[in-house]
Amino acid sequence: MDQQTLNSKSAVLDSAHLGDINGALGTVKQDDHAPRKTWGAILRTLLAIMGPGLIVMVGDNDAGGIATYAQAGQNYGTSLLWVLLLLLPVLIVNQEMVVRLGLVTGVGHAKLIFERFGKFWGAFSVGDLIVVNFMTLVTEFIGIDLSMKYFGISTYLSVPLSALLLIAITITGSFKRWEAFLYIFVITNFLAIPLAFLSHPKAGPILHDLFIPGVQGGLNSNVLLLIIAMVGTTVAPWQLFFQQSNVIDKRLTPRWMKYARADTIIGAFVVIIGAIALIAASAFAFNGTDLVGKFNDAGTAAAGIAQMIGPASGSIFAIILLNASLIGAAAVTLASSYAFGDVFGVKHSLHRKWKDAKGFYLSFILSIVLAAGIVMIPNAPLGIITSAVQALAGIVLPSAIVFLLLLCNDKAVLGPWVNKPWLNVVGAIIVGVLVVLSLILASTTLFPDLNVSLLTMVLFGILIAALAIIGISQLLRRGKAAAQPVEKLDPDTWRMAPLSELPKPVSSKVRKIGMVTLRVYLLIAIILLIVKAVQLALGQ
Repeated sequence: MDQQTLNSKSAVLDSAHLGDINGALGTVKQDDHAPRKTWGAILRTLLAIMGPGLIVMVGDNDAGGIATYAQAGQNYGTSLLWVLLLLLPVLIVNQEMVVRLGLVTGVGHAKLIFERFGKFWGAFSVGDLIVVNFMTLVTEFIGIDLSMKYFGISTYLSVPLSALLLIAITITGSFKRWEAFLYIFVITNFLAIPLAFLSHPKAGPILHDLFIPGVQGGLNSNVLLLIIAMVGTTVAPWQLFFQQSNVIDKRLTPRWMKYARADTIIGAFVVIIGAIALIAASAFAFNGTDLVGKFNDAGTAAAGIAQMIGPASGSIFAIILLNASLIGAAAVTLASSYAFGDVFGVKHSLHRKWKDAKGFYLSFILSIVLAAGIVMIPNAPLGIITSAVQALAGIVLPSAIVFLLLLCNDKAVLGPWVNKPWLNVVGAIIVGVLVVLSLILASTTLFPDLNVSLLTMVLFGILIAALAIIGISQLLRRGKAAAQPVEKLDPDTWRMAPLSELPKPVSSKVRKIGMVTLRVYLLIAIILLIVKAVQLALGQ
């Protein structure tokens, strides 16, 4: 099938999402169908296509991430490194699914949810995204403020200037220029590695805690809040919306699936390595000092590192925090602007000039200005806000993954690219584990004297039993389906039809009950999280 025919059947909503791939590190022509037979050709193509996966993953190590990892290291040493190792496959699986959705459908995540689940669930899901994204954006400006205060620069100078920088980077009208700016942030992210070495780390504890789960000082509700925060900052809902829209904006199609997947996998390893380095740096910097267990915020962490290791290390940490805040703000806000463009049908592409996509760019500017303004309000409990926002993202994440799994099993949407059975198994486990973590947090908030270890074992036992029952039922159902003839579709040429031509999704009472139950759980969990955050704030 030629490209013209392919495009005529495409569901792409913005014509700017069609054309040559113009990446920061290379260009691939729209009509380029030549096979890549040499390693040099493969590498050049990968460099041109890379970007969305790497940026979304490094953007994941944002201000909240830096603060969360610093808190984990300062308060619990390296004992929580195993959480990061478990999150690596979660990152890869989740983001690979949105890459597939983006390349095959050409439609953003927000629009697909509206079209396949209806206005109510679409508004609920996108509403979650907008609220959590905006709160996350506030934490990014908190990070900017804390990092620049370390160098003696006033909030009233650093925050407005950073807001102007973010706006200037985004409204250039060139996807290539925007990506080039973001690559500067990606490269700066690697400063975490020399910072870790400056803290004189020991390989033994790092390797042990990376592979052997445990918690220094034992499991309690405060540790669980931090673990959920680690999950929320490492695997965040905004990443799903951002990467799906960004691969579309970069004009990637199913032909480049292997390269887009490679981009995602590389980015996942980069973000986990950076997170490990930050926890190790904080753990060994404060080990054996009277500052262990006394984390307040990322700014005081920078000052503590400077005191324990040296001024250069403190400065490096502050630069890492500033860099993380900027790339996080750029990506999180753009995720919301992409969703805005999807839902309201306005042009939403970084390829477009200001005058051609005013609604898209204005939504970005408005979010930046409002968040920056909030941070300039004095006397806010910055450390608690940061931790609570990341935990909120972890609680909202199960619903986002449920929508993702349902979309990736919708044959009208993905055709031959629908999930393999093993991916559904992994997705079900991910949702189950996240729900269990949130239930533990909720229970310990209501009943502080509860036996956390026993509760954890009971809930995970129930989860394992439930997954086993679901797995057996799916195997039986698959056996019946295998006897039916299946239409063979060519994945290399198949793309989703225009949204208006899609058949209505098959609904069921089980799915409806499940979605309502999930939302009730989210409402209760979020209320209890707020209670827990207030308790921590009053206890400081």
